[in-house]
Amino acid sequence: MTKHTPPRVSVVVFNHFSPFHISVPSLVFGPETLHQTLFDLQWVAGEEGPLLSNLGMEIHTQVGLAALEHSDIIIVPYWRAADEKPNPALLSHLRRAHARGALVVGLCLGGYVLAYAGLLAGKRAAMHWELEQDFTQRFVDTHLDTNALYVEDGGVITSAGTAASIDCCLYIVRQYYSSTIANRLARRMVVAPYRAGGQAQFIDRPIPVTTSDSRINQLLVTIRSQLDQKYNLDELANSTAMTRRTFTRKFHKATGMAFGEWLISERLNLVQELLESTDLSLEQIVAKTGFSSAMLLREKFKLRYGVSPNQWRKSFHQSA
Repeated sequence: MTKHTPPRVSVVVFNHFSPFHISVPSLVFGPETLHQTLFDLQWVAGEEGPLLSNLGMEIHTQVGLAALEHSDIIIVPYWRAADEKPNPALLSHLRRAHARGALVVGLCLGGYVLAYAGLLAGKRAAMHWELEQDFTQRFVDTHLDTNALYVEDGGVITSAGTAASIDCCLYIVRQYYSSTIANRLARRMVVAPYRAGGQAQFIDRPIPVTTSDSRINQLLVTIRSQLDQKYNLDELANSTAMTRRTFTRKFHKATGMAFGEWLISERLNLVQELLESTDLSLEQIVAKTGFSSAMLLREKFKLRYGVSPNQWRKSFHQSA
């Protein structure tokens, strides 16, 4: 892959596939994503014979396992049975691809395929909660992170349940391009770009939360546009014609967080965006995001993303 050549993504398909699981990488990495070719997507037959879904659908692929030798990203979107070991040829191709530096991804039960290939030995991984016990018994040398939606470790990414596959794929877009691209793609798919995973610091900000209460909705919009201001719970409750107790309850129901937590989260989202898309100094970013000091901003940013604001900018700043 060069600067002007889209990364080649190979999605491995097996017999008895799940339509949902293979549709996720197709939507995210497919041709003309956001009206531009971001990735070069191809379907790869993971085994010989007809490739039929569990609903009778059939996929015809034009390439076999040899195509994995020239892939930048290899995605195993599912697997049909936890106790079935995949064919040795596939496992060998996956090991060779990983050894030469390709990113190897296992979505949901696809993580079993990676584990059978030995790619998760000594690494952290994510898996659907219903299969956690089975997975840990089969692959004792893999550390399963039961709290993660997805985990990246040593050039291998695994994700948990079906919806987590979307989060995982958006994370990959984020890594190869930018938060702006990932965010636009997520909005087009009508999903939230930001759900914490194995490396939550590399996922973009959320689509605004909404609730049935129009007063809370309007307040969320207003505060997001004025994050540099100071806020007081009593004043906010009064502005929505609620008691402090009612406001606190309704706000938590709408956002899943207490107001103070939500405000810090939104301010950090804006900090992230400004670090990536502008050349503003940290002091200017402090003023625009409402933090009381650069020291506090650094502390909160490091706590959430695991790196300093300066390190983040060096990694993700979008050059003009």
